[in-house]
Amino acid sequence: MTRFGTLPVLGRLALASALAILLLTGSARAEPDEYLAFSAGAFDIFDDKTTGEFRAEYWSSYQLLNLWDRGDVRPFGGVMFTGDSAAYAYAGIRVDVPVGSHFAMTLSFAPGAFHRGDSKHLGHGLEFRSQIEAAWRFEGGSRLSLGLSHMSNASISDSNPGAESLVLTYALPLSQFLD
Repeated sequence: MTRFGTLPVLGRLALASALAILLLTGSARAEPDEYLAFSAGAFDIFDDKTTGEFRAEYWSSYQLLNLWDRGDVRPFGGVMFTGDSAAYAYAGIRVDVPVGSHFAMTLSFAPGAFHRGDSKHLGHGLEFRSQIEAAWRFEGGSRLSLGLSHMSNASISDSNPGAESLVLTYALPLSQFLD
């Protein structure tokens, strides 16, 4: 549990509420391509030892599930590194919900392998990251988003302090790299 006690419960309620709102209000517009995404931000933002965080991700165009023409569930994977030598390799799912022609909200969940390095001890080598992000989609397909994530081991060990991150992400369609 984080030092804010109710944050995990509030976080779950906020994510569930956001998903319900997005599924009811989104307008469908499929993302046509795979993406490469690069993120930079802050790891463990509610602790006094906040450090930099950097990510590289691959977002697949494979549609696992269509949510009533409100958005798509698609796989993704990536790696994260922090300024204090932690590393996290993960794979999971993203629910991307377009809201209008340029704005999108995305929820994601990914289990992964966490290597502590000199970073905060999160209690286990298996950690789960959930994230909500708001994105602006530019003409041509690229995206700029701001995401808030929570990483924890879901209490599979006795110690589960968790860590939150705030990141800015720029994503480019993979086709732009291949042209």
